[in-house]
Amino acid sequence: MTGASNRLAEWFHEWHQPLRRFLLRRRAGSAADIEDIAQEVFLRLLRYDRSDLIDHPQAYLYKIAANVSAEWATRCSRSLPHSAEWLAELVDTFDPETETGRRAAEAELQQAVAALPPRQCEIVRLHFGEGMTYEDIAKHLGLTRRMVKRDLAQAYAALRAALDRDLSEIELPRLSPEKAL
Repeated sequence: MTGASNRLAEWFHEWHQPLRRFLLRRRAGSAADIEDIAQEVFLRLLRYDRSDLIDHPQAYLYKIAANVSAEWATRCSRSLPHSAEWLAELVDTFDPETETGRRAAEAELQQAVAALPPRQCEIVRLHFGEGMTYEDIAKHLGLTRRMVKRDLAQAYAALRAALDRDLSEIELPRLSPEKAL
């Protein structure tokens, strides 16, 4: 080991615990952050080639620690949004009552689809679940495009009657116009 490495090892053993206490008193972060900041201080000191020029190692270490903890605080405050509006939006996006209502509506829709005649049920599944076009469904089931379109219209009518409300209230997958053709 060289003289600089020995000196650094001595400083680590002598000043590691006091440095951690200093960081804790300054409220430099959580307990896990304190240890990380202390390690960063010694890593920066390790990168400094001229540790032999340091007359007061404790003061130098504390100055580095203050700078590193300030950098960490700045980095944390910039990396995460802390706006009150953002938090309000987050709280508003999840509403247990709305989620429960949505799940109940989905279950009701699944029951209504399952009650359709088998061919209509399959056409609805292929169109909305698989995203197939009328032509693809017709080829897959050996039907004409017109039959697929008619069965889908009848399935919509049956679903509206079974659900006793407009399907627009329930979020169905939206397909692009070219897929519906």
